[in-house]
Amino acid sequence: MNILPTGAAMLLAAGLAFSSITSAQAQDAGCEINRPVMFAGLNYDSALFHNAVARFIIEKGYGCQTDALPGDVIPLLTGVGKGDIDVVMEVWRDNVADAWKKAEAAGNATQIGVNFDDAIEGWFVPRYVVDGDAERGIKPMAPDLKSVDDLAKYAQLFKDAEEPDKGRFYNCPAGWVCEKINSAKLVAYGLDDSFTNFRPGTGAALSAAIASAHKRGEPALYYYWGPTWVMGLYDSYRLEEPAYDPSIFDKLKTDANPTQATAYPQSTVTVGVNTKFMKSAPVLIEFLTHYETSNELVSEMLAYMQENEETPEDAAIYFLKQKPGIWKAWVPEDIAKKVEAAF
Repeated sequence: MNILPTGAAMLLAAGLAFSSITSAQAQDAGCEINRPVMFAGLNYDSALFHNAVARFIIEKGYGCQTDALPGDVIPLLTGVGKGDIDVVMEVWRDNVADAWKKAEAAGNATQIGVNFDDAIEGWFVPRYVVDGDAERGIKPMAPDLKSVDDLAKYAQLFKDAEEPDKGRFYNCPAGWVCEKINSAKLVAYGLDDSFTNFRPGTGAALSAAIASAHKRGEPALYYYWGPTWVMGLYDSYRLEEPAYDPSIFDKLKTDANPTQATAYPQSTVTVGVNTKFMKSAPVLIEFLTHYETSNELVSEMLAYMQENEETPEDAAIYFLKQKPGIWKAWVPEDIAKKVEAAF
């Protein structure tokens, strides 16, 4: 499959501009609130896709206006607690930022339903690094690389072009919760001296770097997660880590020099809302509570979006047309008819 790294950047830019979607074109005046529903415009593909699907249904099915505020995880989750944002379609419940915990503790935000409960996170290398790829003529580069404990002896395999005496670990962009956790893991695993902690500027830059390595058949060590088009299109090998331990994992978010680390949990991703919005829009909350997808489904949609260089809103239309058996279970029949009419 041909992947254009620049397509990810184009895709992200289009998603962040999704606030221009034709909210004012909602024809039905039956919305239960008299202002736009504000979504958290989290700057990565799966969140942009979920926003596009939910916003289309709310606009065309419920006759409401919508908008989205683009940004990074922590400030946007803070915004939900403050009431600046009504809906966030992805709250990673087992890896949630302190900003969200504080908002929930204060009664200003709540999780209303499970978007998907089979998310994955971890440290990966291309599978051909371990197993080779006979069809591409790639021999195994590190056949005994199985876990993070093996990485120290392979630093030169993942050589950093800017610091050639070290390997490069592709972390999350600064400001993401996973960036802080991965940085702590590098210290706890004793890898901070042998690997550079490389933080791409955006999620699109991270995925483009991974795509480039796979296309070239080169080694790469990276954090990533699913559902994503990267996991959907590329065969990645997840490195073993110590079994998830919540007490150890939580300290990775706070300790400056942790001595232990653990695998990421098998994450459940929920839909979160501001509590004032929840009380003022019970009909919309009913829909958002029933919104449910899966890792496999979303990865499939994101792969379609990437391969065809589609925008999140285009992928949303594709999903709504191709998967009526899924999304019609989220809404009453009359709402579903309005959504279909809007195609």
